[in-house]
Amino acid sequence: QVQLVESGGGTVQAGGSLRLSCAASGGSISIYRMGWFRQAPGKEREFVAAITWSGRSTNYADSVKGRFAISRDNAKDTVYLQMNSLTPEDTAVYYCTAVRYFRNSYYYTRDYDTWGQGTQVTVSS
Repeated sequence: QVQLVESGGGTVQAGGSLRLSCAASGGSISIYRMGWFRQAPGKEREFVAAITWSGRSTNYADSVKGRFAISRDNAKDTVYLQMNSLTPEDTAVYYCTAVRYFRNSYYYTRDYDTWGQGTQVTVSS
């Protein structure tokens, strides 16, 4: 069973950068796609970015395009989310997620079957 562990969250000033990491274990070879979602207080969990395990396909929410970059290191079974030009609107708990089989859709929480515990990102103004 795949397990996901996030790290790298914290507090940063507006305009700053953070890099989140998500380490997969327990069967990462079976992963088809991994992604990042986020959830701010009082809001629904929303899609941020996704990448296929092959790395051939990446997708981003419009709100983060040009500022965030998702990448993976298969040798380390790890996916990264580089976040630049952060704004207070990026403040949320960020969740790593994965799906173990082919699926065309990547945008909804139902498109994934494994979740990490989340890591807090706070951007101060």
